[in-house]
Amino acid sequence: MSGDGEAAAWARASHAAALFAVDPLGSGVSLRAPPGPARDAWLALLRDYLPSGAPMRRAPLAISDDRLLGGLDLPATLRAGRPVAETGLLAQADGGVLLLTMAERLGGATAARIAAALDAGEIELARDGLSARQQARIGVVALDEGHDDDERPPTALLDRLAFHLDLAEVSHRAAVKARCTSAAEVAAARARLPSVIAPTKAIEALVAAAARLGIDSLRAPLLALRVARASCALRGADVIDDEDLAVAACLALAPRATCAPPIEESEVPPEEAGDEPGPAKNDADPKNDNAQPREAPAPDDLVVAAARSAIPADVLARLATTARTRAPAARGGKSGAALVSARRGRPLGARRGALREGRLCLIETLRAAAPWQPLRRAHAADDAGLAVRVRADDFRVTRFRERRETTAIFVVDASGSSAMQRLGEVKGAIELLLADCYVRRDSVALVAFRGKSAEILLPPTRSLARAKRLLAALPGGGGTPLALGLDAAGALAESVRRKGQTPLLILLTDGRGNIDRKGAPDRAKALDDALDAARRLRAPGLAALAIDSSPAAAARADAPTRKIAEAMNGRYLKMPFADAATLSQAVRAAAPAP
Repeated sequence: MSGDGEAAAWARASHAAALFAVDPLGSGVSLRAPPGPARDAWLALLRDYLPSGAPMRRAPLAISDDRLLGGLDLPATLRAGRPVAETGLLAQADGGVLLLTMAERLGGATAARIAAALDAGEIELARDGLSARQQARIGVVALDEGHDDDERPPTALLDRLAFHLDLAEVSHRAAVKARCTSAAEVAAARARLPSVIAPTKAIEALVAAAARLGIDSLRAPLLALRVARASCALRGADVIDDEDLAVAACLALAPRATCAPPIEESEVPPEEAGDEPGPAKNDADPKNDNAQPREAPAPDDLVVAAARSAIPADVLARLATTARTRAPAARGGKSGAALVSARRGRPLGARRGALREGRLCLIETLRAAAPWQPLRRAHAADDAGLAVRVRADDFRVTRFRERRETTAIFVVDASGSSAMQRLGEVKGAIELLLADCYVRRDSVALVAFRGKSAEILLPPTRSLARAKRLLAALPGGGGTPLALGLDAAGALAESVRRKGQTPLLILLTDGRGNIDRKGAPDRAKALDDALDAARRLRAPGLAALAIDSSPAAAARADAPTRKIAEAMNGRYLKMPFADAATLSQAVRAAAPAP
C-alpha cells in the first residue's frame, strides 16, 4: 500500500473511531490488523474518544461462560453457606466496550452470547441455583488477526458490527497521533445525538443502496442509519443530509458489498457516455425559457456512488465476477473435521457426566455441589467435618474438540493434452501449500494419471525438500485414463481417512479422457468409467474440487469436468489459465472451513 493509501486508510479508521464513540452501545467495530503500533494507536484513540470512566474490558479467546456471563462465586459461596453470584465480563463492561482478542477464532457459541447481549442490552443469568438479570449495554471491538478471507470472526457477530476496518497494511508511520476530531467534539456530538432527525428519504436511500450492493442483511441499513446519525451529530447539525449518507455508505455499506453495483446513466459523465461536445439535452439554456433543468440524482444513487468510491479497485473487480464463480465450500474445520474428544483438543466446557467420559473439572464440580451444602450437612448421618460434600451427580467433566489434519490429494492429468502446463502449476502450488503446512497442519499428496495407468507419485507428506525432489522428475505425456486416476485417488483418500485425517481431493484435468478402466482407447467408455468412479467418491462424502484446465471450458455448459464434479458432489472451477498462486488460493478456499 502506498503512502497516500495508508494515510487514507488511517484517516477512515480514525473517523470511524470518532463515530463509534458517539454512539457505541449496541454496535461495534471489526478491526483487521496484526498486533502492532497501528492497532495500539487506534485503540488508544478510541479510549480517548469514549466517555470518561467508560469501562474497556478485554475478553480472551478461550473465555468460559462463567467468566463471560457470570455464575456462582465459589469461594464466597463456601464462606457464606449460600449461593453468591459472580459478575461476568459482559456485565462488567456495561456502558463501555468489550475487546475480543483473536476474534477470527472465536467459537460460535461465545459469539452467539455476545450477539444476544448486543441485541438486548442485558443478560439473563439462570444457572447454578442463581436467577438474575444484569445490564450489559456494550459496544464490541473485534480484533481480527486473520491472514486471508477465510479467517473471519463469526457471521453472527460481524452482522451486528457497524464498522469493518482494515489496518493490516498500515505502517506505524501512518498511524500518527494527530487527529481531525478532538475528544471534546466527540463528547458534544454524543450529547447532540438524541436530537438528530432522520428524514424518510434518507432511510429509503440507505435501504435501496444496500439492496443494490447485494447486502441481504436487514441490520446493514439500520447500522448505516446509526452511522449517518452519528456523522450528523459530529458535524453539529440536526438533520441528516447527503454528506452523512455518503459517510454511512463508505464506512458501513461498502465493506459489506457482495456485488458490484451497476453504473447508472446519471453517474456517467457526458464525455464518457459518448455525447458530442456541447450543451447537454437537459441543461438549462439561457436563450430558451422552455428548457428544463437537469434533474438531481436520487439519494440512493449518491449513496451507491459513495460506496463504490470506497471499495478498492481490485475488490470491485472481484465482486463483479463473484456471482459467476461463487460455490459452496465443504464444511468441517479448516484443519480437518472437528471431533468431540474426551481427553485431547481445545476445551469445550464442562457438563455432567461420569469420570470415564472425560477429565474431571474440579472447579465446576465444586460449583455444582456448593448450593447443596447446608442441606447435606443437616441430613448427614456422620459427623466427618467435611468442608464440601460431593455426590456423583455433582461430577462435571470437560469435553474437548480435536481437529484432524487435512491431507490435500492432487489428482493431476499428466497426459499429453495438458501435461506441460498443468504439471508446472501443480508443482508450484504444492510448494506454496507446504510452505504454511506447519501453521495449517496440512499434508499434501500427488496422484498422476497418464498412458494406461495411475500412480501415487507423492505420498502424504509435510516435507518440502522431499516434495521438491519427487516433483522434479515428474513425467508427462500419453493417454488420459481419467477413471484410473479417480480410483487411485479414492483408495488413497480411504487410507488417509483410516489414519484419522481429513482428505481433500483436487482434480486437475481438461476432462478429455480417452482410456477406459481396461486400458483400451475408447473416449465414450472412458467418460462413463470416469463418471462411475466419481460417483463412488460421492458416497463417503469426500470434499472435492474439480479444476477444468480446458481452454474451451468457459464456453461449454456440458463440459466433461463439470459432469465429473457434479457426480462426486464437488466444486467446479474453470481455470484455463492459472498460475501456482491462483491454484493455491483455490485449494485453500475449497478446504474444509471452521
